[in-house]
Amino acid sequence: MAALIQRDPELDRIRWIDNVPFWGVHAAAAVGLAMVGFSWLGLAICAGSYFVRMFGITGGYHRYFSHRTYKTSRVGQVFLALLGVIATQKGPLWWAAHHRNHHKYSDEPEDIHSPRQRGFWWSHMFWILVERHKRADMSKVKDLTKYPELVFIDRFEILFTVAYAAALYLIAGPIGLVYGYFLSTVILWHGTFTINSLAHVWGNRRYETTDDSRNNVWLALLTGGEGWHNNHHHYQRSCSQGFYWWEIDTTYYGIKLLQALRIVWDVQGVPRHVRDNVEAPGRARLDGDEAPERAAA
Repeated sequence: MAALIQRDPELDRIRWIDNVPFWGVHAAAAVGLAMVGFSWLGLAICAGSYFVRMFGITGGYHRYFSHRTYKTSRVGQVFLALLGVIATQKGPLWWAAHHRNHHKYSDEPEDIHSPRQRGFWWSHMFWILVERHKRADMSKVKDLTKYPELVFIDRFEILFTVAYAAALYLIAGPIGLVYGYFLSTVILWHGTFTINSLAHVWGNRRYETTDDSRNNVWLALLTGGEGWHNNHHHYQRSCSQGFYWWEIDTTYYGIKLLQALRIVWDVQGVPRHVRDNVEAPGRARLDGDEAPERAAA
């Protein structure tokens, strides 16, 4: 644990050369837009690519691989892994291992991307770019590493990313590549990054969790429901992060559609007493006047 707490200039050094592709995608989006110009078709492709891959992160990497809030088959796992990996946020095992660490130590010194501990830019993206987090502790995802197909996808994630970008080019030419991959990826990156940074400093706190998580409707709309972050930290087992009907959670709606198609099952919800933050009925009975009578019976 001490290794996680102690800051190390070498381990916390940004890998500028290794991360040339990260900065290159930003540059390619800007230069590409200047070259191909404005396009309504491009905007449509950008939006479609954004929301499909956002679901790969939120519905796949987060709610399935990290938290296991529903079940699926091995084929379903591969589908979710591929949908997430084309978002260019590393492999499913790397992502889940780091995210589980975040929840275990949320906003404490051991948290890998806490704005309370290291500030906005570290929590937003710099933590991804340093030597310390280049690899993940696979002991945190033993439930996933037993599947060789997931290990393969995680190890060769860049190949799937390149294949996705190439497919967009073959389908729609430079417009497809620039809008569908480069621009969409930049927006997707910073959209998902806001949950690590802004969702711990901007919004409302319905529940008094031990961290700084907050609910924010704007972040929820941007990220398919992930902005209901205080809800999520209050009860991580729920697949739905919008606890009330007015809390829009498009990722959950997508997962329910997959459930209707029998691709996934056992989709976990939030119990009413957890949502309303009251004592569980069973515990109330055991702690109340009925307990001696029930015990005698």
